[in-house]
Amino acid sequence: MPDLLLELFSEEIPARMQAKAADDLRRLVTEKLVAEGLVYEGAKAFATPRRLALTVHGIPARQPDLKTERRGPKVGAPDAAVQGFLKATGLKSLDEAKIQRDPKGDFYIGLIEKPGRDAIDVLAEILPVIVRTFPWPKSMRWGARSGKSGSLSWVRPLHAITATFGLETEEPDVVKFEVEGIATGQTTYGHRFLAPAPIQVRRFEDYEAKLLDAKVVLDPERRKDAILTDAKQLAFAQGFDLVEDQNLLDEVSGLVEWPVVLMGSFEQEFLKTPDEVIRATIRNNQKCFVVRDPKTGKLANKFILIANIEATDGGATIIGGNERVIRARLSDAKFFYETDLKTKLEDRLPKFEQIVFHEKLGTQAARIKRIERLAAEIAPLVGADVVKAKRAATLAKADLLTEVVGEFPEVQGLMGKYYALAQGEDASVAAACEEHYKPQGPADRVPTDPVSVAVAIADKIDTLVGFWAIDEKPTGSKDPYALRRAALGVIRLIAENALRLSLMKVAASALAGLSVKPVDAEKIPSDLLAFFADRLKVQLREQGARHDLVDAVFALGGQDDLLMIVRRVEALGKFLESDDGKNLLAGIKRASNILSIEEKKDKRSFDGAPDAALYSLGEERALAKAIGEVKAEASAAVAKEDFAVAMSAMAKLRPPVDAFFDKVRVNDDDAKVRENRLKLLNEIRSATRAVADFSKIQD
Repeated sequence: MPDLLLELFSEEIPARMQAKAADDLRRLVTEKLVAEGLVYEGAKAFATPRRLALTVHGIPARQPDLKTERRGPKVGAPDAAVQGFLKATGLKSLDEAKIQRDPKGDFYIGLIEKPGRDAIDVLAEILPVIVRTFPWPKSMRWGARSGKSGSLSWVRPLHAITATFGLETEEPDVVKFEVEGIATGQTTYGHRFLAPAPIQVRRFEDYEAKLLDAKVVLDPERRKDAILTDAKQLAFAQGFDLVEDQNLLDEVSGLVEWPVVLMGSFEQEFLKTPDEVIRATIRNNQKCFVVRDPKTGKLANKFILIANIEATDGGATIIGGNERVIRARLSDAKFFYETDLKTKLEDRLPKFEQIVFHEKLGTQAARIKRIERLAAEIAPLVGADVVKAKRAATLAKADLLTEVVGEFPEVQGLMGKYYALAQGEDASVAAACEEHYKPQGPADRVPTDPVSVAVAIADKIDTLVGFWAIDEKPTGSKDPYALRRAALGVIRLIAENALRLSLMKVAASALAGLSVKPVDAEKIPSDLLAFFADRLKVQLREQGARHDLVDAVFALGGQDDLLMIVRRVEALGKFLESDDGKNLLAGIKRASNILSIEEKKDKRSFDGAPDAALYSLGEERALAKAIGEVKAEASAAVAKEDFAVAMSAMAKLRPPVDAFFDKVRVNDDDAKVRENRLKLLNEIRSATRAVADFSKIQD
């Protein structure tokens, strides 16, 4: 079957837009093809700074013919209705229609046959629409063609459109259409400087090969691989290690069509500035990589740049130009750093009085006071020194007002650590200045220093409680204040540091420190706990654990000790993976289902201890005895927080439960016996609730 080659050649497309644009092009074209009945075999899109390209393999040469039936008016209907029906169906007379019987009468049915069109004609119809309506995040209109004002919105001026369609064994046809005076053809262009002459292409295979000959690497992944490999080799050859940076690699691969890796240098004196500042300066301003000395682990006074040209002077001019810019930028960064060191962190704090954190939650200064108070309360609960926790909370945000962080926001916290150490602060206090923001994502490191943990939890809980108090909770996909991330951060801090902490109490304390007094304030801690439960389910799901087990544990109520919840969920998950666990769950569910039906029927619950005198079968007595023993063992184990032992105790219920359902008829004819047996089933449910609410567990 034929293949499609489509290229949209333009001025430089911003690197940040290329990947999504390529994916959008593939999605839009393939969706339209399928909608037109042209089911393809495969599609792949590509992007370089000056082009979007798409190849779609195995497109049928022609649409399938369509036959549809259209119901018309009732037999004997007015002539106007009949004529409208004939016109709509294309029938010449009612003799060409069928008559279909219906309970409401006989109706005319017209068979409409729509012959399929050639795929190339369909493409000529759908492709210009996609070009004109392409969803660029930002676009522009430009110039004029043939005396007319330009009306095409495109990310940058569009210069050429290549569109061919045909079999691999034949010369392909051009898919003919025009967009704003740009007619499709088979002409594209190579590298702007190294091979600017026009290139005639036929289909994707020779298109990609001819571009490569013209110094254009079409595939972004191939450009990334080439850049990374060459950069590592160049660094190694000079005795250095490349500091890899995936985001920077993604960006620079979108800036070049023919990557050429070069190395430059800067003065040793700039290495007195922290490595992170040097890296941010070079990365942000010149899109260059840095290298480190493998012996010391510190940055070297070298950088690696990615050029888009093979220069005749070996790249000397390009390197020199980058060195001049980097030297100036590093000089600025060094000045900012040295200037910052002249002012102590605490001396910057008064400025926070004029900076609003949120109009309903007051200033940054007020927030720092809240975090300081909360960190002091949390400190003894996590094994941290109270004085150090308060000091860290006081200084943690101060670096936001420094020159370096103002220039490079991504080093906030980190610079706080450097400045705190420089002014002689305790190492734990300095570490907390950096680590209180962590973890900022599932892959981020979790702090372990107790002072950092105390401040990090205080910071996140204050954020959560504050926005809950002003009713700015996350809704759907919207979470402008990153509250889900904050909650996950608290969960990881508690779980990975094995902390015993009452979230309800901490949240209530944080709420008491707010100046705003919300309506239904007493509900906020419990609402937040439910939010944490949802976040915990998300985390467990991402880790491959069963999130329904979280519901089973939370359903017991009154639990806000996340560490114990996590441990109980882990133990429950292991238990349910065993045969005893699976079979016991089935028995418990059966008991719960019977109880639910009978309670609904009788409009009552079957609470209370069963009467042993009414047991007539050995299976009843055996189950009652087992329940008593298991309830005592499981409750004692849970009290000792030994959930594995509690699960082992629960497993003892399996044989008597199985025997009970095998031999005992619950709904006995004797009303008293029936009630007693239902109470016994309720005892099963009650005993297992020492561990979890098994009714919440999915089969």
